[in-house]
Amino acid sequence: MSYTHIFAGNPLDRGDIERRDEQLLKEMIWQDSAKFLPFHKLNPLILKKGQAELAWISNKFLKQLPKEIGDPKFLGFDSERNPCFAVDVSLVKKPSDISNYTDQADFEDGRSAAISITNEQSGILAQARSNLNWHAQHRFCSVCGTESQSQRGGLMRECRKCKTQHFPRTDPVAIMLVYKGDRCVMGQTLARSNSTFYSCLAGFMDQGESIEEGVRREVREESGLEIGKVTYHSSQPWPFPSSLMIGCHAEAISDEIVSDPGEMSDVRWFTKEDVKLALEDKLDGVNIPGPIAIAHHLIKAWAYQTKT
Repeated sequence: MSYTHIFAGNPLDRGDIERRDEQLLKEMIWQDSAKFLPFHKLNPLILKKGQAELAWISNKFLKQLPKEIGDPKFLGFDSERNPCFAVDVSLVKKPSDISNYTDQADFEDGRSAAISITNEQSGILAQARSNLNWHAQHRFCSVCGTESQSQRGGLMRECRKCKTQHFPRTDPVAIMLVYKGDRCVMGQTLARSNSTFYSCLAGFMDQGESIEEGVRREVREESGLEIGKVTYHSSQPWPFPSSLMIGCHAEAISDEIVSDPGEMSDVRWFTKEDVKLALEDKLDGVNIPGPIAIAHHLIKAWAYQTKT
């Protein structure tokens, strides 16, 4: 592919070897070259001088943070080997106390920020946001209930009592454009029933299921269609909270749509001409995902017979 999805393309060296040395990680936090990306309620600090970018700040602000915030989470090294960290500052009552450490910066919604920063920086945003959210949601050991501690710079939590090790999870999602000849299928979920938004069919993968099996099952459940050939297109990290979108094209071998009323408000066939109009925002009553989402690129690649 000539195109890199938003939230992909993270350039950081994640420093697997350095993560094994807890003392080194603590020392790196206080290096003069260390860089920190604060998040307030999972919203990243964004610098808005001309081209928007992630607002990295120095370690000077750390001493004013409540102890409950815990250690910064190590993201990796940039191209100059500067250690980079993410910090959840949600317990700070006034976000401006943090944003004032740099000029013209503010906390911004992750989706909005991703559109305005470079793709490489959106990849860093995805890594940091997903990791911070996982720590916030998994403070306690699922085996014995004891509060666990962050280890390996945030790549693991270990229970202090039973020593069980817990690792950040990524939820795989199969997302597919179903097609047959010069027609494709798009659907509208119940959550979107009051809108004109249509997109690819999608769903979480089950345990013990291949990608091809997941695609066929999800399509059958949501539309009643049977699928033959499944072709992988590309994947996209989606940090809301932490999914991996596995994009495919799926060829239907049946025609009759029987949608699931418990999940979908509408599923229908669209002609290739309709899809091209929708991509230009010119199809009455139908809006489709924008370029931030892998669904847009699955649809576009099918409509124009390209890889992107």
